[in-house]
Amino acid sequence: MVVAVTLCVVLSLPIIGIFFVRYMWPVMGYQEAVYAAAIGVFVATFIVGWVLWRLLLRPMIAMRERVLGLRQNATGALDPLEHYGTADMQALGQSFLDMARALQNREVVLRSYADHVTHELKSPLTVVRGAAELLALPDLPTKERERLLGRIGASVERMTALLDAQRSLAQAQEPAAQGQVRLSEVAQGVEVEQDGIVPLSEDALRLVLDHLIGNAKAHGATEVTVSYDGTLIVQDNGSGVSEGNATRIFEPFFTTRREAGGTGMGLSIVRRTLEAHSAQIELVSSDQGARFVITF
Repeated sequence: MVVAVTLCVVLSLPIIGIFFVRYMWPVMGYQEAVYAAAIGVFVATFIVGWVLWRLLLRPMIAMRERVLGLRQNATGALDPLEHYGTADMQALGQSFLDMARALQNREVVLRSYADHVTHELKSPLTVVRGAAELLALPDLPTKERERLLGRIGASVERMTALLDAQRSLAQAQEPAAQGQVRLSEVAQGVEVEQDGIVPLSEDALRLVLDHLIGNAKAHGATEVTVSYDGTLIVQDNGSGVSEGNATRIFEPFFTTRREAGGTGMGLSIVRRTLEAHSAQIELVSSDQGARFVITF
């Protein structure tokens, strides 16, 4: 709107000048009228140029500088602009910064996950390499050979689980299909204390509940209850989460069941899936077991 008005003013300046000279000529004289019209057009052009610079060019220059700052990982490159000019420019600038922030966060997360995966794969790869070297010995006893083959198989399963979890985590960060589903239609095998329509797609809710319920049973829970009244609550009667681990359970690859084959990716996948649906999950204190609260 501002741009359209400004362009109309610019285009109308010559016409205004001509009419000014025509009607003021008899009063001021031809030369004086021309000088006055020229000065008026110059001043009006200067004002219009200043308005365009303030409302359009300055925000665009600032956004260009932010792009250069993002390339150089400059501090404050994702801070809001001091001046957006127009409401449309503000919406555009904020959308750009939000997109850049999301891409930067994803890059950081993926780099961190790649580092974690590399570290986690080293142990089973070391086992496989060591076992392969021993299996090459010609006089290796049969029982020892079988034991080494078992270790290789377990290591391969460990690596497969890690890679599958990594793929699931990457999929959880993709833009989510929106939808809604009744809680009781997905929560099978657990007690539904309060039913309701959950603002998640069926696949997303099933993934979240499968991980939370499976995690609860892996930690000794015999009962799991779910309820929804605008907030989704998952409660179990298992061993719960210690105070020291409570702040780390959503970290990728953090697990207390590594010897039992746990990858430590389940709760991280749950959190990323919910974030893709603009939802949040947190662990809250409970008298018994673990209690997860999901807000939308």
